Amino acid sequence: MKQEEKGREFTVALAGNPNVGKSTVFNALTGLRQHTGNWSGKTVRCAEGRFTYNDHAYRVVDLPGCYSLAACSEEEREARALLLSGRADAAAVVCDATCLERNLILALQIKELMQPVLLCVNMLDEAESRGVKVDLAELERQLGLPVVGLSARRRKGTRPLLPALEQLRLGAGEAADAAEAAAAGQRAAELAAEARRICRSAVRSSASARARDRKIDRWLTGPLAFPFLLLLLVLIFWLTVSGANYPSALLSALAQRAESWLYTALLSLGAPEALCDALTRGVFRVLAWVVSVMLPPMAIFFPLFTLLEDAGFLPRVAYDLDRCFRGCCACGKQALTVCMGYGCNAVGVSGCRIIDSPRERLVAILTNSVTPCNGRFPALIAVMTMFFLGGAAGAGASFGAAAGLAALIVFSMMMTLLLSKLLSATVLSGLPSSFTLELPPFRKPQFCRVIARSVLDRTLFVLGRAAAVAAPAGLVIWLLANTESGGLSLLAHFAAFLDPFARLLGLDGVILLAFILGLPANEIVIPVMIMAYMAGEGLTELPLSALHQLLLAQGWTWMTAVSFLLFSLMHWPCSTTIITVYKETRSLKWTALAVALPAGAGVAVCMLFTFIVKLLSL
Repeated sequence: MKQEEKGREFTVALAGNPNVGKSTVFNALTGLRQHTGNWSGKTVRCAEGRFTYNDHAYRVVDLPGCYSLAACSEEEREARALLLSGRADAAAVVCDATCLERNLILALQIKELMQPVLLCVNMLDEAESRGVKVDLAELERQLGLPVVGLSARRRKGTRPLLPALEQLRLGAGEAADAAEAAAAGQRAAELAAEARRICRSAVRSSASARARDRKIDRWLTGPLAFPFLLLLLVLIFWLTVSGANYPSALLSALAQRAESWLYTALLSLGAPEALCDALTRGVFRVLAWVVSVMLPPMAIFFPLFTLLEDAGFLPRVAYDLDRCFRGCCACGKQALTVCMGYGCNAVGVSGCRIIDSPRERLVAILTNSVTPCNGRFPALIAVMTMFFLGGAAGAGASFGAAAGLAALIVFSMMMTLLLSKLLSATVLSGLPSSFTLELPPFRKPQFCRVIARSVLDRTLFVLGRAAAVAAPAGLVIWLLANTESGGLSLLAHFAAFLDPFARLLGLDGVILLAFILGLPANEIVIPVMIMAYMAGEGLTELPLSALHQLLLAQGWTWMTAVSFLLFSLMHWPCSTTIITVYKETRSLKWTALAVALPAGAGVAVCMLFTFIVKLLSL
């Protein structure tokens, strides 16, 4: 055994199966925010952090979650490579006390790869509540490894880990020989049998808790799974729609006051009136509109989504939809990225990293924009309410809008499957890959942490990207509306130019132009339409009844409304999503296809719908 060199950091590789609380342990040790997830492969890249204990420096490397070191997936290859590289002085393997037998297989593999190894049995509090008792002393005797018990979800639940890591540092020795290590992780059957034998001696469990989970899973993964998931979707959208109304109106009112104050302040500073108009009624108004319409739904949807993730529901969604996606030669994990897309397509595109196969990851990226994000919800709900819900208001109307939104989303899911099948049969042909999907036990979500994480990691991140693009777009829109040629604004000229083609889609030139100018953010499509129809100088907001009368006066019919809904579901992604696609693919070709694919699908569906309606004289 050799002692650590004085002054050198002691590097610990933190390993474990997905969904064992490994990233929570990492956060508790290092104080960094590392997102945790309830599906495999959530942490795809190694995160690093540092802390000091008893005047000694420690570096912790959070390895990707993996079930073994057989090097079949990207996560396994990355974890195995780091363990074999010799850069880690020791390994700490985090296990879930509620399903210890499966977790021990990875621990036994790592034990063959290197020494020293510490076993961290996490979630002891949850195991106890489920009738599972782990004899840590017996486990340590059977494994021949130091074992420490944790409850990482509690604030001080990782305290026992610090002295255990110090003991690991004091007793650190040479790593296993590389030749021996190269063969480790391939004796799956033998290691599984050894893990079973060890758990028989060290673990006692109650059958009642397991029976409860199995009973719930019969509902969530059985014949009634799809109706249940649809009702859950309606409930989430209803909470999002009804909950966002008041804060959106409040933010809009505050923005109007701020715009007036800013205009007065600029004039008092001697700025030209035209510049004041451009900056306030152009740049600031578009930016304020995006924030007031985009922020409240995201601030509601993302925490709800993350609560479902934390509680263990989302893996069941992937399980239920896996057969559908495999039928399209895609990956079942794509169901999770679709769910992320409901909050924001840019987040859904980034989430495609959880898919191992490069081909299937591209399929998921290219089709994610067919999923309607919350930026499209206001326009979809407004048009449905005006033309198909009688313009009603109140809780009943909110629920009706949520139900209609859910129906549109079912249609968008069908189109996602169809386009995935098309891509898999043409430019991205290939067979679907297999993957391991864990169905974790149901847990009580950590509400405070979930809200903080969803707001910081998702809502503000996406809002910042959208605002960065919306501000300059506001200037462009203002210039188009306020620059005249031949007695008409440039906005009117462009709308007239687009009108013949738009009529083929059941739309008009103003609607199509609004979608084009809505590239920075889908939230401004309706305001741009109002501005163009009324020949206004800036984005304008109208009450729902007044907007309905305006649209009827401009020739809107039920066919126009349906075409608008269809094109809202399927058109080019917003600029934030396009930037994210390029960052994920590093390819102009795939980025261009990510724009052309949903736009082409929208044009084709709208043309077909319009042709059928006119053919049947409806």
